[in-house]
Amino acid sequence: MADNLENIVKILFSLYYWVIIAYIFMSWVPNLRETQIGQLIGKVVEPYLQPFRKIIPSIGMIDISPIVALLSLYFIEKGVIAVIYIIAGLF
Repeated sequence: MADNLENIVKILFSLYYWVIIAYIFMSWVPNLRETQIGQLIGKVVEPYLQPFRKIIPSIGMIDISPIVALLSLYFIEKGVIAVIYIIAGLF
């Protein structure tokens, strides 16, 4: 059971990684974030990125907060998987 949950968690986190990466690339194309898909992705990604943007300043025109956000998301994923195995070990 823990293996199935681990796979589901990995798929969900992987999907969210790719949505964040797509959102980052969208900033390189003018007006792409203003499309319906861009706005939808923004509604999904911005609440997660916003705290990182408040803490980490941009370096010139480069915003490195998404890199830190992706790295944090990786550690969150590993933590969730560890908790799944701890809980599965109790039963």
